[in-house]
Amino acid sequence: MSDLTDDELVGRCQGGSDEAFAELVSRYRRLVFGIIARTIGDASRAEDLAQDVFLRVHRGLPYFRGKARVSTWMYRITVNVCLQAQAAPVRIELPIDEEPTGNGPRLQLPTKDPAFGALELRDRLEKALARLPANYRLLIAAHYLKGVQYEELAAAFNMPLGTVKTHLHRARRELRELLEHELA
Repeated sequence: MSDLTDDELVGRCQGGSDEAFAELVSRYRRLVFGIIARTIGDASRAEDLAQDVFLRVHRGLPYFRGKARVSTWMYRITVNVCLQAQAAPVRIELPIDEEPTGNGPRLQLPTKDPAFGALELRDRLEKALARLPANYRLLIAAHYLKGVQYEELAAAFNMPLGTVKTHLHRARRELRELLEHELA
């Protein structure tokens, strides 16, 4: 089924083919998960939200009319799930029965490790991304981290192409300022 186009897969899905839906999920799971993970910042929560996206895709396939590309439709669903997840409060449960003992040996870290430097830079980038407004995070994650084209973003966000480019420019500028402030 991997040689079928997205439209052909959708047609088969609408006909009830579970194999076609599995192929559709396979094609888009990394992209959907990547956008959610970059937007939300929690990999385990991103897995749950990605499942929610594909559940919504499965439920919505009978009503999909093909006025937009399948990928654009999925991006729009992903954006909606991310926005809803960010609006909902997150419950964090901490174990109260475990206390640090402090009796164990102290961990000695090397003074300069290049891998650690790259990890630290990535952590700063993740923190700066998390401070961006949700719409900017979604655009940055989709375009720069997952390679979604301007036209597809415009269709997914229901915005003119120029507005998408302007928002991406502003998001990039704000991210740069956050990183410069963080590194200064």
